Amino acid sequence: MTILLRPIHFVDSPVGLPDGTWARLANTLLWYQGVEVRRPGQPVEHVPVAALGDFLTRLPDDQRARADAQLAGLAAHRPVLTLGKRTIRFDVPQVMGILNMTPDSFSDGGKHLDDVEAAADAGFAMGLAGATIIDVGGESTRPGADPVWEGDEIRRVVPVIERLARSGAIISIDTRKAAVMEAALAAGAHIVNDISALLHEPRSLDVVAAAGCPVVVMHSPSTGQNPHERATPYGDVVAETYAFLEERVAACIAAGIARDRIMVDPGIGFGKSLADNMALLNRLATFQSLGLPLLLGASRKRIVGALSNEAPADQRLGGSLTLALEGVRAGVAVLRVHDVAESVQSVRVWRGLRDAALSVVG
Repeated sequence: MTILLRPIHFVDSPVGLPDGTWARLANTLLWYQGVEVRRPGQPVEHVPVAALGDFLTRLPDDQRARADAQLAGLAAHRPVLTLGKRTIRFDVPQVMGILNMTPDSFSDGGKHLDDVEAAADAGFAMGLAGATIIDVGGESTRPGADPVWEGDEIRRVVPVIERLARSGAIISIDTRKAAVMEAALAAGAHIVNDISALLHEPRSLDVVAAAGCPVVVMHSPSTGQNPHERATPYGDVVAETYAFLEERVAACIAAGIARDRIMVDPGIGFGKSLADNMALLNRLATFQSLGLPLLLGASRKRIVGALSNEAPADQRLGGSLTLALEGVRAGVAVLRVHDVAESVQSVRVWRGLRDAALSVVG
């Protein structure tokens, strides 16, 4: 990575600030007054928005071209997703509720397995609580989880998806298998959410491109059977994750997937140490320069337990909400969560505060 930009010095509102001293992050309710610049072999620089033009002129040509592209990504409008009769807007954060049809997921494994009606009811409840998307998965991807045959995965998720789809819910299928993607989309799912960024199976890219559906591409260190496997430590986990996502976005577009159908996820907790996860979360706004909606999945993950006296998964609500709000402050478009009602309430309160700040007369 020759250069990497991150918006910093966020303000509650641009009201009353001189023109040229602030910039808006995409079409969100976030405004920033500076940019952090990281270049190999150089100290980290903080450049005010007002001084960016002069700063760019002093960069080598290759770095200036990348910086220009990243600044364009920060400003780029995140378009509405139209899914049948439903739409998803990204000017404010949306909540994705997690519905696991698995016996061994780290937080809620076995809760809904083999009870289709109860699982569908749980999905309906998430929708009533304010979830925009219901994310249905049939294979656990926690460390040490056993692989699941695609036929079993299909058997677990399709009946639930069919019931949810009949209600008009927006559904994503959490899978890395092409056959499961096809079955789920045929059953009424709208979005593919793949932890392997469509690399686990060669056919996945073609399936998503042919369907024309939105896709979430996530970073994990391995696209093999164990998504947490990594042979060597990261040098700069943010730069390496960014480069991976940038390459996968390009591959998706080359395969025929429209850019405005792609979302990105840095993969918190997947093959990353506590320090790696904290670096990603503290520098999360870096990924905004990709110019795409950003998804954050940190709910109840190991980082919360590690920072809160080893709290078990079902006692990590407070920490999960803290991470969710950190994501919101970095412009995250979609929060993937277990605790839907609490997360929706947090987002609504945050939105109220932003609206109040904008209504102040400078």
